Amino acid sequence: MTKEQKKILLDTARNAVTAAVSGKKSAKVSSDDAELNAHCGCFVTLKNKGELRGCIGQFVSDKPLIELVNQMAVASSTGDSRFFGEPITPAEVKELDIEISVLSPLKKTADPLSLRLGIDGIYIKKGYASGCFLPQVATETGWNKEEFLSCCCSHKAGLKADAWKDKNTEVYLFTAEILEEEK
Repeated sequence: MTKEQKKILLDTARNAVTAAVSGKKSAKVSSDDAELNAHCGCFVTLKNKGELRGCIGQFVSDKPLIELVNQMAVASSTGDSRFFGEPITPAEVKELDIEISVLSPLKKTADPLSLRLGIDGIYIKKGYASGCFLPQVATETGWNKEEFLSCCCSHKAGLKADAWKDKNTEVYLFTAEILEEEK
């Protein structure tokens, strides 16, 4: 993406977060730019001084990327159940760092250890249980491949840590283009 496209998406996310935490409806967004109208998944991650404050996304979308960014920014700021007891306040918005991960399509893998740390994200599914880690989680935590897979199983999907080794567990890989606001 170009610098301008990234800025449009990051501004869209910030405006949506600002409106949502103030109890207002976010503005309707659209674009004539083909890249911003692509139908792909994304996650919006919110952090305050390096601490996670919200992260929600979708792997696929039937709407343009710019609309999905708007929707996921609202969801991340008001709908992440991990933070219901300590919601983001309007005063906190200016302190938030916003990160958008624009996702490639999921690819099922028969060899989970083929993942490339810091490049591939993972989505693990067994029955009704599922969980994911964005590619940057491996870099932020310093985990090796086995730890990355095991922590996703146990901490995100609610499965046994070694569930990724089970032939009945589906493991998908994806990449992400990471958009961050300039400091």
